[in-house]
Amino acid sequence: MNTDDVQDQLESLTISPINIKLKRLPRLTDYLPGLQTHTNPLQHNTFYHHSYRDGFYISHSDVILRQIVFDFSGNFPSSEPHLAYHRAGPRKEILFDPKQVRAAIVTCGGLCPGLNTVIRELVVGLWELYGVREIFGIKAGYRGFYSGDPIRLDPKLVHNWHKRGGTVLETSRGGFDLHKIVDTIEKRGFNQVYIIGGDGTLRGAVQIFNEIQRRKLNVAVTGIPKTVDNDVGIIDRSFGFQTAVEMAQQAISAAHVEAESAPNGIGLVKLMGRNTGHITLNATLSSCDVDCCLIPENNFYLEGKGGLFEFIDLRLKENGHAVIVVAEGAGQDIIPRPDSQKRETDDSGNPVFLDVGAWLNSELKKWWERDHKGELFTVKYIDPTYMIRAVTANATDNLYCTLLAHSAIHGIMAGYTGFVTGPINGNYAYIPMDEVAHAKSPVSTNDHKWAWVRSVTAQPDFRRT
Repeated sequence: MNTDDVQDQLESLTISPINIKLKRLPRLTDYLPGLQTHTNPLQHNTFYHHSYRDGFYISHSDVILRQIVFDFSGNFPSSEPHLAYHRAGPRKEILFDPKQVRAAIVTCGGLCPGLNTVIRELVVGLWELYGVREIFGIKAGYRGFYSGDPIRLDPKLVHNWHKRGGTVLETSRGGFDLHKIVDTIEKRGFNQVYIIGGDGTLRGAVQIFNEIQRRKLNVAVTGIPKTVDNDVGIIDRSFGFQTAVEMAQQAISAAHVEAESAPNGIGLVKLMGRNTGHITLNATLSSCDVDCCLIPENNFYLEGKGGLFEFIDLRLKENGHAVIVVAEGAGQDIIPRPDSQKRETDDSGNPVFLDVGAWLNSELKKWWERDHKGELFTVKYIDPTYMIRAVTANATDNLYCTLLAHSAIHGIMAGYTGFVTGPINGNYAYIPMDEVAHAKSPVSTNDHKWAWVRSVTAQPDFRRT
């Protein structure tokens, strides 16, 4: 069958309803069935005109499909159900009286552009949209619940926070003591808890949610996924990622200038990415100055045919310079590591990685001295690792953070709990927290994007023949 025949067939194709499985979202009424409902205060908000108010509220039947790309050649509709999630947004009826809400906001784990924007928009959204007046910030991560006093937040206090990098509430790794945290939530009367953090933080949030359920507390918990590495699964991307890629451009540009300005010059840049190479990959594609992109998902080797040294030697002969960008988690399997360091972990339980940038810098110099003794050569090593995450979010991420915060507020006010909010195929959804906490988003080295990287850099696939 030729292309025109297929096109004609598709134009006349009628698709029967597909088999959809809606992911169940926890709600406070699951274990507290007698809760009173309230009219959403947005119903009386003068900023939302009557002419479009009917289309403003999200219903229980509004869903977002996780998979939106199908093959019409005969595999559609599939017998397997297609996953769907509840659409994020305001509900006409809510389960919290805003006057009785005591909200707690906490940031955990590493820094990420946009943290302060999320905090600010949670405060402003709760205050302006729903009339909540009891809003508190927990300082220094999970341990802040039981090791210090919360600070009272209001729109005036957080007014300029979105213009600052980092988190004004401070953050830390570790310090997770489930019973102390939930005891404090109960003691201080918090009934809404907003937890901003990565996969480790979200796994802790799942435990908090489960313990609150076990105690049958009228407390709703939501997570806002944060990781500069963009390795959170299910959602389209994590906030701060685009800012980090933008900042990485400056380091790559500087490395390119340094490499071009010296005979046999190499610019070496190490970027963030412990387990995934999303920042490195996207920075490579958007800069167009990178000769070799090294990520954790694609093993590489130095010596021999098809190795890094052979490729760099060829590139130097062709262009006189080269730029290498490496993710911090790449090459960990080939860097010599003492037994003591093999078992070393940080406060969050993550393995401590060796510095692949410093190691590669040293190995490149050894290789040149051995194989090209007496010839001019220079390596300029740039490590902007924490610089790309400690900056203020750009306009795109600021807007994204605002939508995340407001989506979380609408969901928690409606009585949903144990959920994460995030975009799926461009639309904001509510996703069960335990799913997101354990979902990963590695770079696929079998898709078009990685092939694009290799076509741009012309680098080898590093597969030994």
